[in-house]
Amino acid sequence: MDYLKAFLVGGLFCLAGQLLIDKTKLTPARILVSYVVIGVFLGAIGVYEPIAEFAGAGATVPLTGFGYNLAKGVKEAVRQDGFLGIFTGGLKASAGGITAAVIAGLLVSLIFKPKDKA
Repeated sequence: MDYLKAFLVGGLFCLAGQLLIDKTKLTPARILVSYVVIGVFLGAIGVYEPIAEFAGAGATVPLTGFGYNLAKGVKEAVRQDGFLGIFTGGLKASAGGITAAVIAGLLVSLIFKPKDKA
């Protein structure tokens, strides 16, 4: 049942993104940034937590989950470190994901040779 929940919620996020690409003039980059901002906002007001608990990876893996993770990290760091936590909390909370993305990008760039678009 957990897989079905993750698939349905993650699929709804993907469906929303595809509809935005097809029906608006928004660029994919703007949609991706919007997803992160929406995740931060929903995480900050406490709405994203129940979604993440319900859907698991279906809600935490997409970019909205990254935004939620940033907001959650800032909340915890502010609670522990005070004002300085605003600047350090998001990076501490998402350091593992950021590192994995950088390493994966490095490995892919070493394996494949990019070509200019004609």
